[in-house]
Amino acid sequence: QLHPVESGGGLVQAGNSLTLSCAISGRTFSTAAMAWFRQAPGKEREFVAQISHSGDITEYADSVKGRATISRDNAKNILFLQMNGLKPEDTAVYFCAAYATSWQNRKYSYWGQGTQVTVSS
Repeated sequence: QLHPVESGGGLVQAGNSLTLSCAISGRTFSTAAMAWFRQAPGKEREFVAQISHSGDITEYADSVKGRATISRDNAKNILFLQMNGLKPEDTAVYFCAAYATSWQNRKYSYWGQGTQVTVSS
């Protein structure tokens, strides 16, 4: 079992940066792929980025490519998402997800409660 808990959300101005963190309890953190998703008001949850268990493979949604960096610290069981050049359309609840059942299809087993990111124009 993995239990993700997100933090770091808040209100930021457009153009600024923000780093989200996800602390994950559980012994299998270092063997599990991890990901970030987000859900904007009135929209379906969408994929943002994912990272392999070792951290050497990453993938990003086109909407954040070049502006986002996903990383992980396997010694501390923490997943990160750094977002630069934030836009109002980045406003959403951001979710941490753990343990990919399908890397290709971006399916994950464990989910956090989410952290709100609001970008003002």
